Amino acid sequence: MLKVSVSKARAIVVLAEEGNADQSDARALRIVLSLTGVKEGLRGHIVVELSDLDNEVLVKLVGGDLVETVVAHDVIGRLMIQCARQPGLAQIWEDILGFENCEFYIKRWPQLVGMQFEDVLISFPDAVPCGIKMASYGGKIILNPDDCYVLQEGDEVIVIAEDDDTYTPSPLPKVKEAVYIDIVRHERNSQKILLCGMRRDIDDMIVVLDAFLAPGSELWMFNDVPEIDRERKLIEGGLDFSRLENITLVHRDGNAVIRRHLESLPLESFDSILILADESVEDSAIQADSRSLATLLLIRDIQAKRLPYKEAIGSDGFRRSLSEGSWMGEMQQASDKSVIISEILDPRTKNLLYMSKISDYVLSNELVSMALAMVAEDRQINYVLEELFAEQGNELQIRQSDLYLREDEELNFFEVMLRARQRKEVVIGYRLEDAERAIINPPDKVSRRRWSPKDVFVAIAEKE
Repeated sequence: MLKVSVSKARAIVVLAEEGNADQSDARALRIVLSLTGVKEGLRGHIVVELSDLDNEVLVKLVGGDLVETVVAHDVIGRLMIQCARQPGLAQIWEDILGFENCEFYIKRWPQLVGMQFEDVLISFPDAVPCGIKMASYGGKIILNPDDCYVLQEGDEVIVIAEDDDTYTPSPLPKVKEAVYIDIVRHERNSQKILLCGMRRDIDDMIVVLDAFLAPGSELWMFNDVPEIDRERKLIEGGLDFSRLENITLVHRDGNAVIRRHLESLPLESFDSILILADESVEDSAIQADSRSLATLLLIRDIQAKRLPYKEAIGSDGFRRSLSEGSWMGEMQQASDKSVIISEILDPRTKNLLYMSKISDYVLSNELVSMALAMVAEDRQINYVLEELFAEQGNELQIRQSDLYLREDEELNFFEVMLRARQRKEVVIGYRLEDAERAIINPPDKVSRRRWSPKDVFVAIAEKE
């Protein structure tokens, strides 16, 4: 450690090892213990990638205020759940966590002291304010604060911007008065979700799903662990079945890479299907991905055979250019019926799936690497990410344009942001009807345009 001058590093990142989770976390614990004993002391903070959520408490106990933890399995599990509920969210998270586009920054602006948050919101032509770091509460971070909150001396503004030197406050723009739109919030519908595979922290995923889903939802668990052993594992992991309020567990035994086992499931009736990396081969990314890929192809083929073929119109409104009877065309039609989220460990497999377009929403360990890099750059961002991943508080949501706009209404992006504040939401971007990707922190916020009913907005909003 002395050879690499750890005492002078601005941040130290401890990466998880492949293989056994407990052994990897035990190694990380030893490294943290060694770092805290450096005689010269540490100038920077330690970012530790952990494999198991249960080991986080011990690492924080040893590392104290020096340590920020990112639990890889937990991050991917929660992102899978969020993306299953809101198709298209995976791309947005990739953009925000990566350094190629826009990401979170926290900075103090003395000239904004005394301004209300609703005015701060439209003070940055090149950034989107989404929260406050409150000096008077020991640096507490508040996402999506009330409009009437007045910036105090020492407060910092949390924004989404391209870089930390690409934005600065400007005089308030001229905007139309935000006419109130009285829209009834739709009732949440119960969902039917399939979990394919088994992983160490599946009990934590079930708790998160119970918090997110509407009452009356069903969670089907399909893997080759016998039901009695599966329930025992869940109980040992800390799951209390009596405390599940919104979901009913349905157990099915079978191997997810054997077609006749999958055919026993009502695959055409699920709203979302989550394919988990097989825990028995998780030390080999390629092998785990091969199983996930086989499961995905089998599920899509079974769905396609059970759904009547029609000229495929995608969820984005575009007519598919594939000939009737082609296996790719049938599978893409099935992808319009239900969402499949695949846990992919190797980025090369992810690119393969992206090109095939039979699973639009894939997540990989790339996202964990991005989160680690972001927290290494600024440890405060970990608190922002923790809230956005948690069961309570705020999250990223995809909103239909009719929540903020009347048909044929012309508004600029600043005016859409103010309209969204009537629902206490912060709009950070949008995806146009004919676009493949969302634009976060759009560069032109003052030009008015007529929005399409099929345009969608990306917002930070309280979890429903």
